[in-house]
Amino acid sequence: MASNELEFVLQLLRGAPPLPKDASIDQLRAGMEQLTAASPLAADVVYEAVDAGGVPAEWAVAANARADRAVLYLHGGGYVIGSVRTHRVLVGDLSRAAAAKVLSVDYRLAPEHPHPAAVDDATAAYRYLLRSVDAPATAIAGDSAGGGLTAAALIALRDAKAPLPAAGVMISPWLDLTLSGESMTSRADADPMVQRDGLQKMADAYVASGDAMAPTVSPLFADLAGLPPLLIHVGTAETLLDDSTRFAERARAAGVDVELDVWDDMIHVWHAFATVLPEGRQAIDRIGEYLQARWS
Repeated sequence: MASNELEFVLQLLRGAPPLPKDASIDQLRAGMEQLTAASPLAADVVYEAVDAGGVPAEWAVAANARADRAVLYLHGGGYVIGSVRTHRVLVGDLSRAAAAKVLSVDYRLAPEHPHPAAVDDATAAYRYLLRSVDAPATAIAGDSAGGGLTAAALIALRDAKAPLPAAGVMISPWLDLTLSGESMTSRADADPMVQRDGLQKMADAYVASGDAMAPTVSPLFADLAGLPPLLIHVGTAETLLDDSTRFAERARAAGVDVELDVWDDMIHVWHAFATVLPEGRQAIDRIGEYLQARWS
């Protein structure tokens, strides 16, 4: 049975005015920006725009953050929408929980910039991060498409023989752009946020004329050997549930240290609702504890 707080979040989501089915990319982007614009920023977090190796980015530094530990953060939005602005609250919460500075990346979006633009930007920003923090004291994290991009960036960095971070964290990750997971159908009625039709349009924009099963497009189908330890968060009320469970199984089979946390009744990226949802706060705290343990 859903808690009062979760039911409140669900009512908010269901009561939001629907965008027209033929909404343009600009309308979708503006809608996400407006949805998050009113969220107050925490007084203990400082935000600073930077050029991260040619990629627009923003540091989020909580008052308790250590200068010698850092997280590269990749926002969600289906590779089509979203920005550092839409994820400021979540990134600030992560900085505080992990006691580390967080570099949030404004990677290029599709359809203007299809794959591999996002992967190139993520890896460039990570190399920028390494100018000030040693790789064993870093992590790469992201939500939704940013969770999939986290895996893709780790794969690309491994293949380039770059120093890898201590860990990767994936929140409700989109790891299969072929949409082959059984939960795409079985969890459709439970998921108030992510549905096949919308994902298909975003996948088409990002993949363009490429291969949807390419390793850094759909990391589910990649060789995962040699990746750093991974923490994956996913809820049972997500159409993307099977992306996480299948990826965790394949990563473990490849010898990767994987912690898969499946949260009962939780919706897509419930961490973003931490101001009203206790499970959101608990999940963020869990990520912070995981990262600090890896760095120690």
